[in-house]
Amino acid sequence: MSQHPSQEAWILGQDLSCEQHFDSRQRRYRFVLLGPPGVGKGTQAKLLCDRIGTCHLSTGDLFRASQCLDEKSPAMAAALEAMRQGQLVSDDVVMAMIRERANCLRCGGGFVLDGVPRTLAQAESLEVTLSEIQVELDAVISYEMPLEEIVARLGGRRTCASCKAVYHVTANPPQVKDICDHCGDKLIHREDDQPETIRVRMQAYTEATQPVAQFYAERGALIPIDAHGEPEAIVERTLTALKSHLAVEAL
Repeated sequence: MSQHPSQEAWILGQDLSCEQHFDSRQRRYRFVLLGPPGVGKGTQAKLLCDRIGTCHLSTGDLFRASQCLDEKSPAMAAALEAMRQGQLVSDDVVMAMIRERANCLRCGGGFVLDGVPRTLAQAESLEVTLSEIQVELDAVISYEMPLEEIVARLGGRRTCASCKAVYHVTANPPQVKDICDHCGDKLIHREDDQPETIRVRMQAYTEATQPVAQFYAERGALIPIDAHGEPEAIVERTLTALKSHLAVEAL
């Protein structure tokens, strides 16, 4: 299992390099991950990076870490301001953030890109950016699960009102019903985890990302993956599909 390099370059968007962490003789891969909320995409990203020894470039991690930074890039500052005002971060701002981190995209260690693109405009912009830095994607992995199963998975989540620890009523229940194991405070069923709210979110996600999947399918890059089962089984399924797609013996 490979050790993950520092995420400093990705978080700060500066001209930093983590290539010294990698064996230059080994082929590195560049993948994009697609998948709706609740499908386990973040978990799969981390498992894939462990298995193939590359960087997990997550826009979610980027947003979370950036809120603690004293100095922020112009694009990051614009993104955080939109979030503070309760607005969606525009495609232009999202992709400006990615371009600020082009050094991570061209890094010889490769990447698993998680969280972008989420719209057709972002996919088209990413294609231009990668072309400009002479980088090609090896594949786009799309984790798939029926809507009602996603509703059941997200609808069963419970969150601690104080420490924000997350549980699930069946998959990861607390030791005492509705009480946090860590701090003893009450667990709540968040509004955005209510079934009807989830369906609305999923409809919006589907409308935005179906064109993205079609964009990559037309380029022969899309690999659909059944997201049922335990995380280790899913990552094995993913690696098998990737080896077939890329016509390689091992990853």
